[in-house]
Amino acid sequence: MKTFVTTVLVCALVPLSSAAQADWSANLGFASEYYYRGILQESTSASAGLAFENSGFYAGTWAADVGDGLEIDGYFGYGADVGEIHFSIGYTGYFYTGDFDDTYQEINLGASMGMISLDVAIGKYNNFVGPTLDYTYYSLTVEKSGFHGKFAGFSQDFEGAYFEAGYATRVADIDIGLTLIFSNEDLMGNVDEAIVLTLGKSFDF
Repeated sequence: MKTFVTTVLVCALVPLSSAAQADWSANLGFASEYYYRGILQESTSASAGLAFENSGFYAGTWAADVGDGLEIDGYFGYGADVGEIHFSIGYTGYFYTGDFDDTYQEINLGASMGMISLDVAIGKYNNFVGPTLDYTYYSLTVEKSGFHGKFAGFSQDFEGAYFEAGYATRVADIDIGLTLIFSNEDLMGNVDEAIVLTLGKSFDF
């Protein structure tokens, strides 16, 4: 995740559902630049993932090329509807095969209603040989008809915020996204702007 030096996950963690039927799925993706939480990870990155859902429970893994090895994520959790509000709670771990970054582990909390969603992650960063660092990530997203806008940022031992806006659609079973990202200097060390193109393909088993 490399939050200090600094799709957008191409095929981001599979959306939660409370469907009663068990479902396996896989995904492949490509990003012109791999940004995550407003932070540049790698120029041009391919990714792949595998996910399972059953009665609101979900679990999966996702991997992406970060130049010096792979980022490999593992996650699990539960989501349910209470009236018109969808709530979720889960865990995500970010692990690396090379020296690109060290391990992050976090608890994920989410709530959404209609086109508005709020997400919070409370995490710890192993920080190589340095002291373990704590962080809280928050994001507010508004999504409608393929368009989305998001304001998000970090607090505690991490600082910085970013805004992104974009549009996603599907053409011939290929997911296509175009996202503009504006990160402030606290997040990147200097103000950073990017336009990211993502391509993805999902497969249901």
